[in-house]
Amino acid sequence: MTYVVEAKDLTIAYDSSVALKDINFSVEHPTFLAIIGPNGAGKSTLLRAMLGQLKILRGELKVMGIDVKENPRAIRRMVGYVPQRERINFEVPLKVKDVILMGLLTKLKPPRIPRRSDLEAAKKALEAVGLEDLWNESFAHLSGGQQQRVLIARAMVSDPTILLLDEPFSGVDTKSYWEIITVLRSLRLKDKSIILVTHDINPIVDCIDKVLLLNKRIIAYGTPREVLTERYLVEAYGPSVRVIEHKGLCFAITGDVHA
Repeated sequence: MTYVVEAKDLTIAYDSSVALKDINFSVEHPTFLAIIGPNGAGKSTLLRAMLGQLKILRGELKVMGIDVKENPRAIRRMVGYVPQRERINFEVPLKVKDVILMGLLTKLKPPRIPRRSDLEAAKKALEAVGLEDLWNESFAHLSGGQQQRVLIARAMVSDPTILLLDEPFSGVDTKSYWEIITVLRSLRLKDKSIILVTHDINPIVDCIDKVLLLNKRIIAYGTPREVLTERYLVEAYGPSVRVIEHKGLCFAITGDVHA
């Protein structure tokens, strides 16, 4: 059996502050996993740890059987990553095509000159997110929703085995919101593993396989029906959270907007 992620006694700290403690879980490949929890719960930290961007204090973390501490470069070659948009530098004057090609060129050896096949792959990725008409447009001039879809195209262009998305619905318009969900549904049908951090699980609850509920430790991990219960949501978000039930699932109304 292949696991997209395996964590054993994983602990990560920033200086003296523990961000994640004693994390243990494994995710079969392919799986669509949603990571939820309150602000400061360690959701984005876990994604960055999978990419080898953070130092592991204790424990083990493997992605597709590869130890993150031993070979993060090999992991990055098989992963498409969509960071939070506010972490992107918009001062660099790039066109949409340049942003998407980054998803290929950063994985090539110098000199990183795009080939015809790279340009075709970039156009195909842009078409997949419904923005093929914006090929030569300035990335900085796009709407927030359009920018997010371009970043997803950049992550998809190298045909990754795994797609990691950090708050992909944050600050997007309604049209882009549903365009992103449509893209994710299609990727899941192509045997890709998708790991998505979100503060609002409601729109995707019917297409995800597993939910990881965090608050610096694992509160619950399992199917949406197993995890989205009043007991676990109150434990994660606190007793003052408003919990509503819909179609046998519970949802926390918190006002959180970031990871």
